[in-house]
Amino acid sequence: MLYQQIASNKRKTVLVVLGFLLLVGMIGAAIGYTFAGSATMGVVFAIVLGFVYMFVMLGQSTDVVMNMNNAHEITDPSQAPELWHIVEDMALVGKVPMPRVFIIDDPSPNAFATGSDPKHAAVAATTGLLARLNREEIEGVMAHEVSHIRNYDIKLQTTALALAAVVSILANFGSHSLFWGGARRRDDREGGNGIFEIIMLVLALLAIVLGPLAASMAQMALSRNREYLADASAVELTRNPLGLINALAKISNSEPMQAADASSASMYIADPFKGKTWAHLFDTHPPIEERIARLQKM
Repeated sequence: MLYQQIASNKRKTVLVVLGFLLLVGMIGAAIGYTFAGSATMGVVFAIVLGFVYMFVMLGQSTDVVMNMNNAHEITDPSQAPELWHIVEDMALVGKVPMPRVFIIDDPSPNAFATGSDPKHAAVAATTGLLARLNREEIEGVMAHEVSHIRNYDIKLQTTALALAAVVSILANFGSHSLFWGGARRRDDREGGNGIFEIIMLVLALLAIVLGPLAASMAQMALSRNREYLADASAVELTRNPLGLINALAKISNSEPMQAADASSASMYIADPFKGKTWAHLFDTHPPIEERIARLQKM
């Protein structure tokens, strides 16, 4: 089952890349048409930017994400002995290389894992998690994060994060091009079909406005789906569902984080901002109550 899920996540990574690149291309076409009068030029520019940003992000994902969340690395067990040895034990049980260990100075308990693959992975825990949770509960949380590493969830989520950032960059550029360059370009075109111009403008506007929304929804849906598997895998590593159950209960009843970066919120074990949105469409995580209910049945 585990290896089937790993293979499934690798396939999903390819599908996510293709889906995001399609979205990137559509926004690029809108920008190219409104700003330069060439949809093809816009598509080429957007796709190249997407590939470059994605490969840079995958190559440096750990340092980039940790810097975004104000995390500092622990390089010696004496700096945080309990956390270090728990991560070491969970990595040994999970049969993955020891990940790099980071701590985030924030009183709200939370944690996440990131990286491009198990050989280049890292886990981060907040000072609040270390202060408020006991060893059994920290083990449950770290087992959850190590499960993300061995299930290749981290590569999938990092890829989605990178391409969602590209979509946002293009959308911001496109919004400026519509107002500053689009009108001038349309005036320069001679013999154009007025109705066609209006239709293209509306489509471009929709792509630019709805693109980031679609990217965020896709990224959040991926995050929600992977949390259930990581919870189950964590119990497989610890043989103790109560540790993770109690940890999730404490995390859900805590205050929002201050140090977390919004673009990487979906990587945390629980929503760092404690936000709940209409119909859960934009929730970065499944409801804690549902996760606990599933764990209680194990």
